[in-house]
Amino acid sequence: MGWVTPAPGSAAHTVQPATGTRLDPWIGAYADRTHGMRASEIRALFAVANRPEVVSLAGGMPNLEGLPLETLAQIAHDLVLTRGTTALQYGSGQGDETLREQILEVMRLEGIEAHPDDVVVTTGSQQALDLVTRLFVNPGDVVVAEAPSYVGALGVFRAYQADVVHVPLDDNGLVPEALEETLARLAAEGRSVKLLYTVPNFHNPAGVSLSLERRPRILEIARRYGVLVLEDNPYGLLGFDGEPMPAMRSMDDTGVIYLGSFSKTFAPGYRVGWAVAPHAIREKLVLASESAILCPSNASQLAVSAYLANHDWRGQIKSYREMYRERRDAMIGALAEHIPEATWTVPEGGFYTWVRLPNGMDAQAMLPRAITALVAYVAGTAFYADGQGADHMRLSFCYPTPDRIREGVRRLAGVVAAESELVQIFGTGTDRHRASQTVESVVTDTH
Repeated sequence: MGWVTPAPGSAAHTVQPATGTRLDPWIGAYADRTHGMRASEIRALFAVANRPEVVSLAGGMPNLEGLPLETLAQIAHDLVLTRGTTALQYGSGQGDETLREQILEVMRLEGIEAHPDDVVVTTGSQQALDLVTRLFVNPGDVVVAEAPSYVGALGVFRAYQADVVHVPLDDNGLVPEALEETLARLAAEGRSVKLLYTVPNFHNPAGVSLSLERRPRILEIARRYGVLVLEDNPYGLLGFDGEPMPAMRSMDDTGVIYLGSFSKTFAPGYRVGWAVAPHAIREKLVLASESAILCPSNASQLAVSAYLANHDWRGQIKSYREMYRERRDAMIGALAEHIPEATWTVPEGGFYTWVRLPNGMDAQAMLPRAITALVAYVAGTAFYADGQGADHMRLSFCYPTPDRIREGVRRLAGVVAAESELVQIFGTGTDRHRASQTVESVVTDTH
């Protein structure tokens, strides 16, 4: 059924979508920007990976077992009793002022000095990422991003019809020479480059960090080409050894928008993140946020604020770091024992290691058999805008116990061995892919 709208020369007429299908009769009415939207490969895995019999090395869910749940329950109880009419009411579009002041204290650990007015509280840093892209990117504009890059950011850039151009990483993070070469080429082509998107600390998915020596160089190159740096930093306080590195924002407060989050250092369920931006950008961020959600959740903000005020949050982060270090060690040890023919990064913090498969194996083609073997990972192609990464996978060590990690890698090793045999027999082309599908269908039918 269509909708009714007046038309010249008639009282009314029925308008139908230009095209349609039985499943979606409105397909012809969608905006052009929806054409780039597609399901996250990580989210698509959740239904399978969350089954208890599957060892999930896929999702980046923090392990919350160490949280002081009784304390959080008391905070929630007291909040409703003493400030319930405020917590359950609309709030400021920029976020609660007390929380913004506390966020400054968190960021000082990474050398950032700012004013509460510089901070915009968002519904997770993912919303901040969306708002910044919405403010700056027109269809066809270029966003330069690391290769590989965070899958959630690539989804946002696609949704706003950006053209993502990748710049390679190495063990010391984004390569300055490659960045300069890329920006010079894009300038010569007359392309409009709006953002440089980077995850400088304990990168998702690569696990590497941008070295201290490279940070000023990256900022200088971006400044010279007039490109705004979008520093996404959810993992910066989760280093396994030593003090946090200075944030890029601490080195340049005019050319960097900093995105932070409590999802990894506290709890993702509250959905509280933030952006720190230069004054003019901040004003537009507030307007964009108000048009999208009116205001972030007062209840979540006040709960996080009470936690920061009344609990040893620094000690909580320290316990997270120790827990994730133990899990990292279990992951690296298991890879060395069971899949020594692969190569991988050894992260010094965060949640992930980036594994390169040997002999041209295809991680995406291998994934169905891995699920059959009750282990899950994310194939490398999810982290590129241009189809790269087929021979890589991201393994997450944040959520499973060390024993489960070791078991998951042991199962994965069997899948890699089977894939290696197929590659040796059929090569890496279409014949190998068909053979893999045939083997998988047989395994599925008999499982």
